[in-house]
Amino acid sequence: MKLYSIKDHAETVSFSQAVKQGMGKNQGLFFPTEINPIDDIDALLEMNLVDRSRVILQSLIGDEFSEQVLHEIVEGAFNFPAPVVKVNDKISALELFHGPTLAFKDFGGRFMAQCLSRLTSGEKITILTATSGDTGAAVAHAFYGIENIEVVVMYPKGKISFLQEQMFCTLGGNIRTIAVDGDFDACQALMKQSFDDAELRQAIGLNSANSINISRLMAQICYYFEAFAQLPKAQRAQTVVSVPSGNFGNLTAGLLAKALGLPVKRFIAATNINDTVPRYLQSGEWDPKATQATLSNAMDVSVPSNWPRIEELARVKGWDLSELASDFLSDDDTKSAVVALSDQGYLCEPHGAIAYDRLNAQLSDDEFGLFLCTAHPAKFKESVEDILGHDIGLPKELADCADKPNLSVDMANDFAALRAFLMA
Repeated sequence: MKLYSIKDHAETVSFSQAVKQGMGKNQGLFFPTEINPIDDIDALLEMNLVDRSRVILQSLIGDEFSEQVLHEIVEGAFNFPAPVVKVNDKISALELFHGPTLAFKDFGGRFMAQCLSRLTSGEKITILTATSGDTGAAVAHAFYGIENIEVVVMYPKGKISFLQEQMFCTLGGNIRTIAVDGDFDACQALMKQSFDDAELRQAIGLNSANSINISRLMAQICYYFEAFAQLPKAQRAQTVVSVPSGNFGNLTAGLLAKALGLPVKRFIAATNINDTVPRYLQSGEWDPKATQATLSNAMDVSVPSNWPRIEELARVKGWDLSELASDFLSDDDTKSAVVALSDQGYLCEPHGAIAYDRLNAQLSDDEFGLFLCTAHPAKFKESVEDILGHDIGLPKELADCADKPNLSVDMANDFAALRAFLMA
Protein backbone atom coordinates (compact mmCIF):
# COMPACT_ATOMS: atom_id res chain seq x y z
CA MET A 1 0.00 0.00 0.00
CA LYS A 2 1.10 3.53 -0.76
CA LEU A 3 0.48 6.58 1.35
CA TYR A 4 0.83 10.22 0.32
CA SER A 5 1.60 13.37 2.27
CA ILE A 6 -1.44 15.58 2.70
CA LYS A 7 0.80 18.63 2.18
CA ASP A 8 2.36 17.28 -1.03
CA HIS A 9 0.50 14.50 -2.81
CA ALA A 10 3.59 13.84 -4.95
CA GLU A 11 5.43 12.60 -1.84
CA THR A 12 4.44 8.95 -1.56
CA VAL A 13 5.81 6.22 0.71
CA SER A 14 5.14 2.60 1.59
CA PHE A 15 3.51 1.69 4.90
CA SER A 16 6.92 0.56 6.18
CA GLN A 17 8.48 3.89 5.28
CA ALA A 18 5.62 5.80 6.86
CA VAL A 19 5.97 3.87 10.13
CA LYS A 20 9.73 4.50 10.25
CA GLN A 21 9.57 8.09 9.02
CA GLY A 22 6.59 9.35 11.03
CA MET A 23 5.65 12.28 8.81
CA GLY A 24 6.53 13.77 5.46
CA LYS A 25 8.28 16.97 4.45
CA ASN A 26 7.05 20.20 5.99
CA GLN A 27 5.26 18.19 8.69
CA GLY A 28 2.95 16.56 6.18
CA LEU A 29 0.77 13.76 7.53
CA PHE A 30 0.60 10.51 5.58
CA PHE A 31 -2.76 9.29 4.26
CA PRO A 32 -3.76 6.09 2.40
CA THR A 33 -4.02 6.33 -1.38
CA GLU A 34 -6.91 3.83 -1.25
CA ILE A 35 -9.65 3.24 1.32
CA ASN A 36 -11.83 0.51 -0.13
CA PRO A 37 -14.89 -0.73 1.80
CA ILE A 38 -14.48 -4.27 3.12
CA ASP A 39 -16.85 -6.92 1.74
CA ASP A 40 -19.41 -8.55 4.04
CA ILE A 41 -19.11 -6.49 7.22
CA ASP A 42 -21.54 -8.81 9.03
CA ALA A 43 -19.23 -11.78 8.48
CA LEU A 44 -16.25 -9.68 9.57
CA LEU A 45 -18.02 -8.80 12.81
CA GLU A 46 -18.51 -12.49 13.57
CA MET A 47 -14.73 -12.98 13.82
CA ASN A 48 -12.69 -12.65 17.01
CA LEU A 49 -10.69 -9.46 17.65
CA VAL A 50 -7.33 -10.74 16.40
CA ASP A 51 -8.59 -12.42 13.20
CA ARG A 52 -10.87 -9.51 12.35
CA SER A 53 -8.16 -6.93 12.99
CA ARG A 54 -5.74 -8.82 10.75
CA VAL A 55 -8.28 -8.63 7.89
CA ILE A 56 -8.94 -4.91 8.48
CA LEU A 57 -5.24 -4.04 8.63
CA GLN A 58 -4.36 -6.22 5.64
CA SER A 59 -6.94 -4.31 3.59
CA LEU A 60 -5.09 -1.09 4.45
CA ILE A 61 -1.48 -2.25 4.52
CA GLY A 62 -1.60 -4.69 1.61
CA ASP A 63 1.15 -7.30 1.23
CA GLU A 64 3.97 -5.52 3.09
CA PHE A 65 3.51 -8.08 5.85
CA SER A 66 2.49 -11.66 5.15
CA GLU A 67 -0.81 -12.83 6.67
CA GLN A 68 1.13 -14.86 9.23
CA VAL A 69 3.42 -12.01 10.29
CA LEU A 70 0.53 -9.54 10.50
CA HIS A 71 -1.43 -12.04 12.57
CA GLU A 72 1.54 -12.34 14.95
CA ILE A 73 1.84 -8.55 15.18
CA VAL A 74 -1.86 -8.14 15.99
CA GLU A 75 -1.83 -11.06 18.42
CA GLY A 76 1.13 -9.54 20.26
CA ALA A 77 -0.41 -6.05 20.34
CA PHE A 78 -4.09 -6.67 21.06
CA ASN A 79 -3.82 -9.18 23.91
CA PHE A 80 -6.42 -7.52 26.14
CA PRO A 81 -10.20 -6.97 25.79
CA ALA A 82 -12.24 -3.91 24.78
CA PRO A 83 -15.65 -4.64 26.30
CA VAL A 84 -18.88 -2.77 25.62
CA VAL A 85 -20.59 -2.17 28.98
CA LYS A 86 -24.25 -1.20 29.31
CA VAL A 87 -24.88 2.05 31.21
CA ASN A 88 -28.63 2.26 30.56
CA ASP A 89 -31.15 1.00 28.00
CA LYS A 90 -30.04 3.55 25.40
CA ILE A 91 -26.33 4.07 26.05
CA SER A 92 -23.29 1.81 26.45
CA ALA A 93 -19.61 2.49 27.10
CA LEU A 94 -16.72 1.09 25.04
CA GLU A 95 -14.00 0.50 27.63
CA LEU A 96 -10.57 0.96 26.08
CA PHE A 97 -8.56 0.91 29.30
CA HIS A 98 -7.89 -2.78 29.85
CA GLY A 99 -4.36 -2.77 28.41
CA PRO A 100 -1.11 -2.57 30.41
CA THR A 101 -1.17 1.22 30.86
CA LEU A 102 -4.93 1.46 31.38
CA ALA A 103 -5.64 3.72 28.39
CA PHE A 104 -6.79 3.45 24.78
CA LYS A 105 -3.31 4.44 23.61
CA ASP A 106 -2.17 0.87 24.35
CA PHE A 107 -3.76 -0.28 21.09
CA GLY A 108 -1.78 2.10 18.88
CA GLY A 109 1.43 2.10 20.90
CA ARG A 110 1.75 -1.68 21.05
CA PHE A 111 0.84 -2.16 17.38
CA MET A 112 3.44 0.41 16.32
CA ALA A 113 6.11 -1.21 18.51
CA GLN A 114 5.35 -4.65 17.08
CA CYS A 115 5.56 -3.27 13.52
CA LEU A 116 8.71 -1.23 14.05
CA SER A 117 10.58 -4.06 15.75
CA ARG A 118 10.09 -6.09 12.55
CA LEU A 119 10.97 -3.23 10.20
CA THR A 120 14.32 -2.25 11.68
CA SER A 121 17.60 -3.91 10.76
CA GLY A 122 19.86 -2.75 13.57
CA GLU A 123 19.89 0.98 12.81
CA LYS A 124 19.36 3.35 15.72
CA ILE A 125 15.87 4.83 16.05
CA THR A 126 14.80 7.62 18.40
CA ILE A 127 11.08 7.82 19.06
CA LEU A 128 10.17 11.39 20.01
CA THR A 129 6.62 11.84 21.22
CA ALA A 130 4.56 14.47 22.97
CA THR A 131 1.87 13.51 25.44
CA SER A 132 -1.03 15.26 27.11
CA GLY A 133 -1.39 12.32 29.47
CA ASP A 134 -1.81 8.76 28.22
CA THR A 135 0.27 8.52 25.02
CA GLY A 136 3.49 8.73 27.04
CA ALA A 137 2.76 5.66 29.14
CA ALA A 138 1.45 3.59 26.25
CA VAL A 139 4.45 4.34 24.02
CA ALA A 140 7.01 4.00 26.82
CA HIS A 141 5.71 0.60 27.92
CA ALA A 142 5.27 -0.63 24.34
CA PHE A 143 8.91 0.13 23.45
CA TYR A 144 10.52 -0.48 26.84
CA GLY A 145 13.55 -2.75 26.51
CA ILE A 146 13.48 -2.99 22.68
CA GLU A 147 17.05 -2.93 21.36
CA ASN A 148 18.29 0.00 19.24
CA ILE A 149 15.15 2.03 19.94
CA GLU A 150 15.30 4.97 22.33
CA VAL A 151 12.12 6.74 23.39
CA VAL A 152 11.95 10.40 24.44
CA VAL A 153 8.62 11.58 25.82
CA MET A 154 7.80 15.26 26.30
CA TYR A 155 4.89 16.40 28.44
CA PRO A 156 3.64 19.72 29.86
CA LYS A 157 5.07 20.11 33.36
CA GLY A 158 2.40 20.18 36.05
CA LYS A 159 -0.43 19.65 33.59
CA ILE A 160 -0.96 15.89 33.69
CA SER A 161 -2.16 13.82 36.63
CA PHE A 162 0.39 12.44 39.11
CA LEU A 163 -0.43 8.81 38.29
CA GLN A 164 -0.33 9.45 34.54
CA GLU A 165 3.16 10.86 35.03
CA GLN A 166 4.31 7.99 37.24
CA MET A 167 3.37 5.39 34.63
CA PHE A 168 6.02 6.53 32.16
CA CYS A 169 8.49 8.70 34.10
CA THR A 170 9.72 5.89 36.35
CA LEU A 171 10.91 3.34 33.78
CA GLY A 172 14.44 4.49 32.89
CA GLY A 173 16.48 2.29 30.54
CA ASN A 174 15.74 3.24 26.93
CA ILE A 175 12.94 5.58 28.06
CA ARG A 176 13.81 9.25 28.71
CA THR A 177 11.20 11.82 29.77
CA ILE A 178 11.13 15.62 29.63
CA ALA A 179 8.84 17.92 31.63
CA VAL A 180 8.46 20.97 29.38
CA ASP A 181 7.67 24.40 30.80
CA GLY A 182 4.62 24.95 28.59
CA ASP A 183 1.36 23.37 27.46
CA PHE A 184 0.79 20.37 25.20
CA ASP A 185 0.66 22.52 22.09
CA ALA A 186 4.16 23.76 22.97
CA CYS A 187 5.33 20.15 23.19
CA GLN A 188 3.80 19.38 19.79
CA ALA A 189 5.48 22.44 18.31
CA LEU A 190 8.88 21.33 19.65
CA MET A 191 8.34 17.89 18.18
CA LYS A 192 7.45 19.32 14.76
CA GLN A 193 10.51 21.59 14.84
CA SER A 194 12.62 18.50 15.46
CA PHE A 195 11.22 16.79 12.39
CA ASP A 196 11.92 19.86 10.29
CA ASP A 197 15.62 19.65 11.27
CA ALA A 198 17.06 17.34 8.60
CA GLU A 199 20.45 17.02 10.31
CA LEU A 200 18.88 16.04 13.62
CA ARG A 201 16.46 13.64 11.97
CA GLN A 202 19.29 11.85 10.18
CA ALA A 203 21.69 11.82 13.15
CA ILE A 204 19.38 10.10 15.62
CA GLY A 205 16.97 8.24 13.30
CA LEU A 206 14.07 10.40 14.42
CA ASN A 207 10.56 8.97 14.45
CA SER A 208 7.31 9.77 16.23
CA ALA A 209 4.81 7.60 18.07
CA ASN A 210 2.12 10.26 18.36
CA SER A 211 -1.12 9.59 16.52
CA ILE A 212 0.49 11.38 13.59
CA ASN A 213 2.19 8.00 12.98
CA ILE A 214 -0.10 6.11 10.62
CA SER A 215 0.47 2.75 12.34
CA ARG A 216 -1.08 4.00 15.58
CA LEU A 217 -4.05 5.39 13.73
CA MET A 218 -4.68 2.15 11.85
CA ALA A 219 -4.60 0.14 15.08
CA GLN A 220 -7.31 2.36 16.54
CA ILE A 221 -9.67 1.55 13.67
CA CYS A 222 -9.84 -2.01 14.94
CA TYR A 223 -11.54 -1.31 18.26
CA TYR A 224 -14.46 0.42 16.56
CA PHE A 225 -15.16 -2.84 14.73
CA GLU A 226 -14.71 -4.72 18.02
CA ALA A 227 -17.34 -2.49 19.62
CA PHE A 228 -19.89 -3.06 16.87
CA ALA A 229 -19.25 -6.81 16.98
CA GLN A 230 -20.62 -6.71 20.54
CA LEU A 231 -23.78 -4.79 19.61
CA PRO A 232 -27.03 -6.50 18.52
CA LYS A 233 -27.09 -6.68 14.73
CA ALA A 234 -30.40 -4.79 14.51
CA GLN A 235 -28.99 -1.94 16.59
CA ARG A 236 -25.77 -1.25 14.66
CA ALA A 237 -27.10 1.05 11.92
CA GLN A 238 -28.84 3.24 14.53
CA THR A 239 -25.79 3.63 16.75
CA VAL A 240 -24.27 7.06 17.37
CA VAL A 241 -20.66 7.10 18.60
CA SER A 242 -19.41 9.90 20.87
CA VAL A 243 -15.65 10.39 20.98
CA PRO A 244 -13.75 12.41 23.61
CA SER A 245 -11.53 14.53 21.39
CA GLY A 246 -8.25 16.35 21.96
CA ASN A 247 -5.70 15.65 19.24
CA PHE A 248 -8.47 14.01 17.16
CA GLY A 249 -6.65 10.77 16.33
CA ASN A 250 -9.43 8.75 17.95
CA LEU A 251 -12.14 10.38 15.85
CA THR A 252 -10.00 10.07 12.71
CA ALA A 253 -9.79 6.32 13.30
CA GLY A 254 -13.55 6.11 13.79
CA LEU A 255 -14.23 7.96 10.55
CA LEU A 256 -11.78 5.66 8.74
CA ALA A 257 -13.71 2.68 10.17
CA LYS A 258 -16.90 4.17 8.71
CA ALA A 259 -15.14 4.63 5.36
CA LEU A 260 -14.24 0.92 5.45
CA GLY A 261 -17.92 0.05 5.85
CA LEU A 262 -18.65 0.04 9.58
CA PRO A 263 -22.33 1.07 9.85
CA VAL A 264 -21.95 3.98 12.28
CA LYS A 265 -24.97 6.27 11.96
CA ARG A 266 -23.02 9.37 12.98
CA PHE A 267 -20.25 10.63 15.25
CA ILE A 268 -20.11 13.28 17.95
CA ALA A 269 -16.76 14.99 18.59
CA ALA A 270 -16.88 15.93 22.28
CA THR A 271 -14.28 18.37 23.60
CA ASN A 272 -13.61 20.38 26.72
CA ILE A 273 -13.40 24.19 26.66
CA ASN A 274 -10.42 23.91 24.27
CA ASP A 275 -13.06 23.98 21.56
CA THR A 276 -11.24 24.91 18.36
CA VAL A 277 -13.07 22.25 16.31
CA PRO A 278 -16.63 22.83 17.60
CA ARG A 279 -16.24 26.55 16.87
CA TYR A 280 -14.73 25.82 13.45
CA LEU A 281 -17.59 23.53 12.45
CA GLN A 282 -20.07 26.21 13.51
CA SER A 283 -18.39 29.29 12.04
CA GLY A 284 -16.07 27.98 9.33
CA GLU A 285 -13.18 29.91 10.89
CA TRP A 286 -10.11 28.09 12.22
CA ASP A 287 -9.33 30.18 15.28
CA PRO A 288 -7.26 28.33 17.93
CA LYS A 289 -7.09 30.14 21.26
CA ALA A 290 -4.61 29.73 24.11
CA THR A 291 -4.90 26.26 25.62
CA GLN A 292 -6.65 26.17 28.98
CA ALA A 293 -6.00 23.56 31.67
CA THR A 294 -9.04 21.41 32.52
CA LEU A 295 -10.07 18.30 34.45
CA SER A 296 -9.85 16.38 31.14
CA ASN A 297 -6.18 17.22 30.63
CA ALA A 298 -5.54 14.74 27.81
CA MET A 299 -7.92 16.86 25.71
CA ASP A 300 -6.21 20.17 26.51
CA VAL A 301 -5.25 20.72 22.88
CA SER A 302 -6.02 23.82 20.83
CA VAL A 303 -4.33 22.79 17.57
CA PRO A 304 -5.24 19.12 17.00
CA SER A 305 -2.63 17.48 14.81
CA ASN A 306 -4.98 14.97 13.20
CA TRP A 307 -7.60 17.43 12.02
CA PRO A 308 -6.00 17.71 8.53
CA ARG A 309 -6.56 13.96 8.10
CA ILE A 310 -10.26 14.35 8.88
CA GLU A 311 -10.54 17.12 6.31
CA GLU A 312 -8.66 15.00 3.77
CA LEU A 313 -10.93 12.01 4.41
CA ALA A 314 -14.01 14.23 3.97
CA ARG A 315 -12.58 15.50 0.68
CA VAL A 316 -11.81 12.01 -0.61
CA LYS A 317 -15.18 10.56 0.41
CA GLY A 318 -17.25 13.62 -0.51
CA TRP A 319 -18.50 13.98 3.05
CA ASP A 320 -19.90 17.25 4.37
CA LEU A 321 -18.07 18.01 7.62
CA SER A 322 -20.91 20.26 8.70
CA GLU A 323 -22.80 17.01 9.41
CA LEU A 324 -20.24 16.06 12.07
CA ALA A 325 -21.76 16.86 15.45
CA SER A 326 -19.38 18.54 17.86
CA ASP A 327 -19.78 20.24 21.22
CA PHE A 328 -17.79 21.10 24.33
CA LEU A 329 -18.30 20.82 28.09
CA SER A 330 -17.08 23.02 30.93
CA ASP A 331 -15.35 21.57 34.00
CA ASP A 332 -18.43 22.15 36.17
CA ASP A 333 -20.63 20.27 33.70
CA THR A 334 -17.96 17.57 33.43
CA LYS A 335 -18.19 17.03 37.19
CA SER A 336 -21.97 16.76 36.89
CA ALA A 337 -21.54 14.16 34.12
CA VAL A 338 -19.21 12.05 36.31
CA VAL A 339 -21.85 12.17 39.07
CA ALA A 340 -24.68 11.35 36.64
CA LEU A 341 -22.82 8.23 35.48
CA SER A 342 -22.03 7.24 39.08
CA ASP A 343 -25.74 7.54 39.93
CA GLN A 344 -26.39 4.94 37.21
CA GLY A 345 -23.78 2.63 38.73
CA TYR A 346 -21.02 3.42 36.23
CA LEU A 347 -17.63 4.76 37.39
CA CYS A 348 -16.05 7.06 34.81
CA GLU A 349 -13.33 9.71 34.58
CA PRO A 350 -13.68 13.20 33.04
CA HIS A 351 -12.82 12.41 29.39
CA GLY A 352 -15.35 9.61 29.05
CA ALA A 353 -17.90 11.63 31.02
CA ILE A 354 -17.69 14.47 28.48
CA ALA A 355 -18.37 12.02 25.65
CA TYR A 356 -21.31 10.54 27.60
CA ASP A 357 -22.84 13.93 28.39
CA ARG A 358 -22.76 15.22 24.81
CA LEU A 359 -24.13 11.88 23.58
CA ASN A 360 -26.94 11.87 26.12
CA ALA A 361 -27.87 15.42 25.13
CA GLN A 362 -27.99 14.73 21.38
CA LEU A 363 -29.40 11.19 21.12
CA SER A 364 -32.73 10.81 19.30
CA ASP A 365 -35.48 8.46 20.43
CA ASP A 366 -34.76 6.00 17.60
CA GLU A 367 -30.98 5.94 18.19
CA PHE A 368 -28.62 4.03 20.45
CA GLY A 369 -25.49 5.55 21.88
CA LEU A 370 -21.92 4.37 22.40
CA PHE A 371 -19.32 6.55 24.09
CA LEU A 372 -15.60 5.85 24.36
CA CYS A 373 -14.00 5.48 27.77
CA THR A 374 -10.37 6.17 27.03
CA ALA A 375 -8.72 5.76 30.45
CA HIS A 376 -9.23 3.91 33.72
CA PRO A 377 -10.91 6.18 36.31
CA ALA A 378 -8.02 5.55 38.73
CA LYS A 379 -5.63 7.38 36.39
CA PHE A 380 -7.55 10.46 37.55
CA LYS A 381 -7.98 9.20 41.10
CA GLU A 382 -7.67 12.57 42.85
CA SER A 383 -10.15 14.43 40.66
CA VAL A 384 -12.67 11.57 40.50
CA GLU A 385 -12.56 11.08 44.27
CA ASP A 386 -12.94 14.82 44.77
CA ILE A 387 -16.02 14.83 42.53
CA LEU A 388 -17.65 11.74 44.03
CA GLY A 389 -16.51 12.15 47.62
CA HIS A 390 -15.30 8.60 48.15
CA ASP A 391 -12.26 6.40 47.51
CA ILE A 392 -12.17 4.53 44.19
CA GLY A 393 -9.17 2.30 44.86
CA LEU A 394 -6.06 1.75 42.81
CA PRO A 395 -5.43 -1.07 40.30
CA LYS A 396 -2.15 -2.98 40.54
CA GLU A 397 -0.67 -1.32 37.44
CA LEU A 398 -0.86 2.08 39.13
CA ALA A 399 -0.08 0.93 42.66
CA ASP A 400 3.18 -0.62 41.43
CA CYS A 401 4.53 2.68 40.07
CA ALA A 402 3.03 5.19 42.51
CA ASP A 403 6.04 5.30 44.86
CA LYS A 404 8.87 4.99 42.33
CA PRO A 405 11.22 7.95 41.76
CA ASN A 406 10.36 10.28 38.88
CA LEU A 407 13.30 10.30 36.42
CA SER A 408 12.19 13.27 34.29
CA VAL A 409 14.36 16.18 33.22
CA ASP A 410 12.89 19.69 33.45
CA MET A 411 13.31 21.76 30.30
CA ALA A 412 12.35 25.22 29.07
CA ASN A 413 10.12 25.55 26.02
CA ASP A 414 13.20 25.94 23.85
CA PHE A 415 14.11 23.98 20.72
CA ALA A 416 17.85 24.55 21.11
CA ALA A 417 17.72 22.90 24.53
CA LEU A 418 15.72 19.97 23.18
CA ARG A 419 18.07 19.55 20.21
CA ALA A 420 21.11 19.44 22.49
CA PHE A 421 19.37 16.86 24.69
CA LEU A 422 18.53 14.64 21.73
CA MET A 423 22.01 14.87 20.22
CA ALA A 424 23.81 14.15 23.51
